[in-house]
Amino acid sequence: MNLPTRSEILFSVKSFAAAMLSVYVSMRIGLPRPFWAMMTAYICAAPFAGPVRSKGLYRAGGTVLGAIAVTFLVPRLINSPELLSLVLALWIAGCLYFSLLDRTPRSYMLMLGGYTAGLIAFPAVNEPAAIFDIVLARVEEILLGITCATVVHSLVLPQPFGPMLVARLDNAVRDAQHWIRDALNPAGDTRSASDRRKLAGDITEMRLMTTHLPFDTSHLRWTEKAVNALQERLAAFVPIVSGVEDRLTALRELGATEVSERWHALLRDVVALTESPKDVAIDAQGAALRQRIDALEPKVDDTLGWTGMIEVNLAARLRRLIEICVETRALRQHIDAGVHGRLPEAVRHLPGVPVSALHLDRGMALLSAFAAAVAVLACCAFWILTGWPSGAAAPMMTAVLCCFFSTQDDPVPFIKTFMWYSIYAIPLSALYLLGILPAVHNFESFVLACAPTFLALGVFLARPSTFGRAMPFLFAICGTLAMIDTHNADMVSFVNSTLAQVVGYIAAAVTTSVFRRVGAGWTARRLLKAGWSELSRMGTGERVPSLPEFSARMVDRVGQLTPRLALAGKDQDLQAVDALRDLRIGLNMTLLQSVRARLGRGEAAVGPLMKQLSRHFALRPRVDAGCERSLLDTLDNALRAICAGERDAAQREALAALTGMRRDLFPKAAAYQPSLATAI
Repeated sequence: MNLPTRSEILFSVKSFAAAMLSVYVSMRIGLPRPFWAMMTAYICAAPFAGPVRSKGLYRAGGTVLGAIAVTFLVPRLINSPELLSLVLALWIAGCLYFSLLDRTPRSYMLMLGGYTAGLIAFPAVNEPAAIFDIVLARVEEILLGITCATVVHSLVLPQPFGPMLVARLDNAVRDAQHWIRDALNPAGDTRSASDRRKLAGDITEMRLMTTHLPFDTSHLRWTEKAVNALQERLAAFVPIVSGVEDRLTALRELGATEVSERWHALLRDVVALTESPKDVAIDAQGAALRQRIDALEPKVDDTLGWTGMIEVNLAARLRRLIEICVETRALRQHIDAGVHGRLPEAVRHLPGVPVSALHLDRGMALLSAFAAAVAVLACCAFWILTGWPSGAAAPMMTAVLCCFFSTQDDPVPFIKTFMWYSIYAIPLSALYLLGILPAVHNFESFVLACAPTFLALGVFLARPSTFGRAMPFLFAICGTLAMIDTHNADMVSFVNSTLAQVVGYIAAAVTTSVFRRVGAGWTARRLLKAGWSELSRMGTGERVPSLPEFSARMVDRVGQLTPRLALAGKDQDLQAVDALRDLRIGLNMTLLQSVRARLGRGEAAVGPLMKQLSRHFALRPRVDAGCERSLLDTLDNALRAICAGERDAAQREALAALTGMRRDLFPKAAAYQPSLATAI
């Protein structure tokens, strides 16, 4: 086992100090269950100050929300335990559902509002007359724990979140540069599709991490708009470079050696542009490269062949790639300036894509909520039928676990891990509750008694590799102390409470296994179908998103696919899918829809194509040969119509988009022919 690092020791000491401070203040002001504050202080703890602050704020909001629900529901339904159980289960499920549809820190507030109602209401049903006092005490204890954690982690040697986020951004930019070098250099390294998809996952992960940035202690929080804009450029970069890479491959497959040689010097200079030092402005170089692309791009007329069309598409995508590189470099420099207090005013108000634009799975959210409601109701039924005095802990813990692991494809292994490490903590919980605490008569002795256990657990909490085992162990100890009156604890109450918690763990695992367990392959297919459905709607013109919004959402789906495709193993239908290809097709459909109104007579050929594309993606993955043949013919007709149309920027953009779609949809098809007579 590795020795603890300085940062791990610092995190453990600060977490322990916050927990002890919360217990001390709770005791001084006479709160009945000070260990609720202690447990909350640990739950809010995080290595970086920004996430601690955001979790604290939204946890406070969720606690108040849950407390309001309990205060309203319990007194009115206390005489109907079955109805009260149903309403609480529906409340927990409803809060969980809406939390899963919000991929920002706000989701924590909604989820907490659900299971906090269970944490407070279930143990309090035997004391309806005192429900307001109980709710008020729980809220005060939890808010105190939040406050202590936030103050300690923010003021005592705070660990800023910003430098780590900037380092992740720089790594993503370097990965993007490596991809450009490999894609534009025929002798470059060939990276696997999983490496490409991993970059997409990293972009989405950073986008979600940035939601904590406004709460950070570093000056980077003032550059949030620039950071978001840089992430959007990285998201737009994925389909562009993927497309450039494919078009160069297509030229080599067509045997267009002379064409490739013509572009070779330009491609080399594009790579040099991206790899120049990050403090060097590249606007002038970018403008010069775009002029060279214009000179190399073939002229468009009705005799243009397939090789020329590939060049038109390559030119358009290279122009956009250079624009993205120039914008990315400028934004990165703005971020550095913002850290030093010199952020330009215009950068503070950059428009951005909201996190709500990312992929949302309402069906899975509804299934998770349903499983949670069933699990809570099953525990409540068992509690009511048996008349178990300590049975309240069962639905309470079931609600917590169903909410905690609702984002996993298969929550059962995580619930089982939580259950087993909570069980492993039972002897230590009994030692503290029945042996150590009764012998402690002052706060100093209490701190000394807790220090060895909680300081050691704090180190394991700081390590990602051991967090998933240390947290349930610590949660079990703090939970036992919080739920049992430590002044009147005995072996009978301890055993009853512990058994009820174990029943709750088992109920969560069993119910989730029946209603909510899905495999990685199933989720991967669902992600793919969501992308195809959106492309189908775009074909009908029902809702055409902006390019940044579409890129962000599709890149998010690609990133989520990466780990699931690895877990799916040898599912041939999944391994044959190229999610980046779907992303490129969607990009081209969006571009085509944006210039469609300016195509003149060519627009008449675009309408039927869009209908065919909508039908194609609506049928996927089961597309019949007749549908594909009809789509290919319609695509070629659209290409001929555009080539015969007006010579302007809209025509060239439409031609580039149509060429990209034909290459992505039919990579093995015979080359496009300029006239029907030649094709026949």
